Amino acid sequence: MKPLKGIIDRFEEDIVVVEIDGVTQDFQKNLFPEAAKPGDFIEIKDNQVTILEAETEKRRKEIEELMDELWED
Repeated sequence: MKPLKGIIDRFEEDIVVVEIDGVTQDFQKNLFPEAAKPGDFIEIKDNQVTILEAETEKRRKEIEELMDELWED
């Protein structure tokens, strides 16, 4: 099965809501590493979830730069 890549949108009790290609899908929280948090890029393959740390950090930096530009005087 092809791995799914997405972004963790939020946690709701025992469910993790993940955005994949613009559509949200629900997954059981017990599939996710304890360190997982909203905004993390993840890959789901064979019922294993991996946090894609490099992609997550890249996105956080891009957002931070956009916020800096937005709030510049």
